[in-house]
Amino acid sequence: MQLFKNIIGNKQIKESLINSVSSGNVSHSYLFVGKAGIGKKLFAKDLAKKVMCVEKNNTTLNFDDCESCTKFDANSNPDFSLIVPDGKSIKIEQIRSMQSKIVEKPIISSKKVYIIDDADLMSEESQNCLLKTLEEPPEYAMIILIASNESRMLQTIKSRCVIIRFENLTDEEVGKILNTTDQDIIRLCEGSVAKAGKIQEKKDVFIQLKNIANLLEKNSLIEVLNNSDLLYSSKDDIMTLLDFLNIIFFEKAKEDIRNSDVINIIEKTKKKILANNNYDMCIDYMLIHIWEILNK
Repeated sequence: MQLFKNIIGNKQIKESLINSVSSGNVSHSYLFVGKAGIGKKLFAKDLAKKVMCVEKNNTTLNFDDCESCTKFDANSNPDFSLIVPDGKSIKIEQIRSMQSKIVEKPIISSKKVYIIDDADLMSEESQNCLLKTLEEPPEYAMIILIASNESRMLQTIKSRCVIIRFENLTDEEVGKILNTTDQDIIRLCEGSVAKAGKIQEKKDVFIQLKNIANLLEKNSLIEVLNNSDLLYSSKDDIMTLLDFLNIIFFEKAKEDIRNSDVINIIEKTKKKILANNNYDMCIDYMLIHIWEILNK
């Protein structure tokens, strides 16, 4: 299995990490930073699996033959830990628990790897506690911190990590994930793997929404209201749908200034919904006012 084979995006980071692994020059501590949902954790887990793979006679085993790898895939590798926030933060007790275990040598792997997801949710106290381990990590240990907000990480933490800054996916890469050339849908993803995955599940919904947007320009108000069940029945996802409508009308605004007023109506609708106004009346308000703007 090739390292990062199934991960799309950040080609330069792939090449850099592959070279580090191949040369045996991996760091004891990394800080992966970048927008949420662009694949940082996928990279971290792939890297962890690779460096934990046991070597015999200086030859890395095939992942299928490596006990460390098969247990990693089964989420049962005793030498790997993923630390996630306990509630809204990563508590100092979680860091102390990690420190008590990291001093124990690997059981079945060549290394012990700890991934701290949302590391920017560590309190200053937790980060200062972690600093002790980062300063003098066991030779067999690797710690990967994942953060979306680099500014919340202490400088002392950052200075002891190899910092890798991830870029958003390109439109072309998002298009490959979604198997679409629809630029409106691609823009909705905002370069995020996570968003692309969610949108992939509901791509048909966004196509329906584009049809509704077209109806607003070309059909009578009665036809629009009769064919907009999607909006009335999607209360749980309405903010995402309204964001998509904004993207559609933003592109249209480049050719017709009226669409700027449409965007204002959509934003007002968002505020009304968030203020717990009657949901169906909010959708009525939006559709009627958009139709009036486009059909003056």
